[in-house]
Amino acid sequence: MEDVEAIPEFGIKRENEERRDGGCGIVFDPTTQRYAVGRQGATGHETGLLRLFSGGVDEGEDIEAGVLREVTEESGLHDFLYVEKIGEAMAHYHNSLRNVNRVAKATCFLVVLKSTDLVPVQLEEHEKFTLAWATADEMRENWQMHGRGADHWIYFLNKAVVRATELGYDTTSRTV
Repeated sequence: MEDVEAIPEFGIKRENEERRDGGCGIVFDPTTQRYAVGRQGATGHETGLLRLFSGGVDEGEDIEAGVLREVTEESGLHDFLYVEKIGEAMAHYHNSLRNVNRVAKATCFLVVLKSTDLVPVQLEEHEKFTLAWATADEMRENWQMHGRGADHWIYFLNKAVVRATELGYDTTSRTV
């Protein structure tokens, strides 16, 4: 019998949760040894929050294709060298950009860039962030400082850093 790894669950279950499965990309540039993130604009308590490029996947859409679509739409990054699924998690969260409680099966991919060439972003009206670059430690510190329920992001980031290090792309990050 095949050993099936349990999918971890993060966050606080809330009333009236809307199910919206999707995923995120942990995007790494081996040239600069930095991770691509969205830096939240001036929106009250979330100003400066670093976000992973993520989103829901449309019905019938392949999860990897959907996550890469979200990465490109939200960051403009599109020249991918290597993509690997690194994990899944069930996440309960409040989507502050849409003001809705959600539960999602989130699938995360490590996305290694061939280049940082950009295409125009296609942000939705509620998306108020811009492309920024950070180390893994800066991302962890930012999420802890904001006190946001980013446990699943930290889980995915840690798995991505370990894998990017194993593959020889990330040579500077601290693994935890």
